[in-house]
Amino acid sequence: MTRVTLYTKPDCCLCDEAREAIQRVQQELSIELEQIDITHDPALAARYGERIPVVVVGGVEAFEYRVDEHQLRSAIAGRAEAPVSSSRESSG
Repeated sequence: MTRVTLYTKPDCCLCDEAREAIQRVQQELSIELEQIDITHDPALAARYGERIPVVVVGGVEAFEYRVDEHQLRSAIAGRAEAPVSSSRESSG
């Protein structure tokens, strides 16, 4: 299951839109949605400030301001297909 983290704050229209987009994708794919209100943590507020919403997929920042559902599905599928360990050697 892929974790999707939504960094948000109260009274944020874009945050609401991002949450709704993630929830639509969540109906199709196995994801765990974690929502974090940045106003409760000064470090997060300083890091994300007005850049929210920020969406992190599997530990990687994937979106800010707007969530593209197609790209979110692709990011989640990519995480699901990623190898557990990196045993590939680069050729060169």
